[in-house]
Amino acid sequence: MPAQWTGEVVGKMHLYGIKVCEFAEYLGYHPKYVSSILSGKKSPKHAELIFTAALDRMIAEKTKQS
Repeated sequence: MPAQWTGEVVGKMHLYGIKVCEFAEYLGYHPKYVSSILSGKKSPKHAELIFTAALDRMIAEKTKQS
């Protein structure tokens, strides 16, 4: 079962129209790797911190441009 934080990340991504491939590129990871983390198949150390911080930065940059 995926951790709660992954659901929150996916929800924010949906809310701001961010696709997994965009997010993966921003993170510098392969889209399949990002998907496997968000689906709970993989759970590397510090993933929550890395993903939530990166998504917050990405959203801030995206809303700044609008």
